[in-house]
Amino acid sequence: MASITVQDLRRRLYVKAKSDPSWRFWGLYAHVCKLETLHDAYAVAKANDGAPGSDGVTFEAIEAAGVEAFLVQLRDELVSGSYRPLPTRKQAIPKRKGGERILQIPCIRDRVVQGALKLILEPIYEAGFQPGSYGYRPRRTAHQAVERVAEAIVQRKTRVIDFDLASFFDNVRHHVLLAMMARRVSDPAILRLLKLILRAAGRRGVPQGGPLSPLLSNIYLTPVDQMLEKAQAVTRQGRYQYLTYARWADDAVILVDAYRRHDWLLKAVNRRVREELVKLGISVNEEKTRVVDLERGEAFTFLGFEFRWIRGPRGPWRAQYKPARYTRMELLQKLREVFRRHPSQPVYWIIREINPILMGWLNYFRVGHASRCFTFVRNWVEKKVRRHLERAARRSGFGWKRWSREWLYRKLRLYGDYRIQRLGSVPKVLPAR
Repeated sequence: MASITVQDLRRRLYVKAKSDPSWRFWGLYAHVCKLETLHDAYAVAKANDGAPGSDGVTFEAIEAAGVEAFLVQLRDELVSGSYRPLPTRKQAIPKRKGGERILQIPCIRDRVVQGALKLILEPIYEAGFQPGSYGYRPRRTAHQAVERVAEAIVQRKTRVIDFDLASFFDNVRHHVLLAMMARRVSDPAILRLLKLILRAAGRRGVPQGGPLSPLLSNIYLTPVDQMLEKAQAVTRQGRYQYLTYARWADDAVILVDAYRRHDWLLKAVNRRVREELVKLGISVNEEKTRVVDLERGEAFTFLGFEFRWIRGPRGPWRAQYKPARYTRMELLQKLREVFRRHPSQPVYWIIREINPILMGWLNYFRVGHASRCFTFVRNWVEKKVRRHLERAARRSGFGWKRWSREWLYRKLRLYGDYRIQRLGSVPKVLPAR
């Protein structure tokens, strides 16, 4: 019998899981241990790069000793049952509104094992995920989630519950998560390996920073998504839905119709979401969770975009989504640090370092109403480059006459694509009802 590739296996698993929601899969551990699966997981881990874990082993060290030998040893440990995850390396990341987020970085060997598990398990659970869930799922992007929210606002779902979950990743209960996963997987070896990975990070919680964590978080919050899908179905009238939601990992917004006769729906869905979260042992951050009424001029942020309900230049009301102010400030701070760290470096070196930062930020936010923000960023970057040039020549000012804008972009190769792209399927006017 001819062997099948990992992608073929994933496709078959998804089709079976989608066609039979009650089917429990077995015999999966053998596929996790295959060298082909481990090779694919290693390639993904290397593409994502990242810092070494607690053992200090880097990709360069692994490749110097031989990738094949590294993967064969890992496979032998998995097959014999002697594999044990190493402790994760913890790194504190400051939050925008104060406090710290603790990333737990697994060692490369553990990233490969988690990646192999994800390759086999993801299609099974992906088949049961709901339409409003977007975070870290195959063929789903943050822009699609933004589009879903913008379309709901145009349909006058302008009352928004902006949920903030308190330390979600730190409070996932292992036994509840494993019970959820056991509903679709009947393979003791798989569940044992999952338990080892979870316990390596602590007695509770899912470690942020591992390849498997996004999948586990989506599995854990699926009951909330299912409740919201049911609320959509039972409250709709014909083709029109009075409720829409979008979730990216632990960041979720629920949009409810503006008509006052649906005040009960706003209160009911708020209460029901909280009830589902209590069952999961997840609490709501009351300081950051709020109900926003866009028709009163209020705004909310989701995935870095600030959403408003405004009257367009031709009269009809529409959704406005643009980069939130804090995202622009974070971008300028990153660029400012580059200029400050290297005041004596040649301008070509500076541009080579800031171009990837600019490109990533602009490509993400160019789908919204970002013209004014982009103009501000462009002028700011140009002034910084000009000032760097003038200081290198020991002159004051910005060299407005000496350095033309065309010269900055053509000669110095400063990144200059500030074009805006609209989300294609978002209606421009309020549809008739």
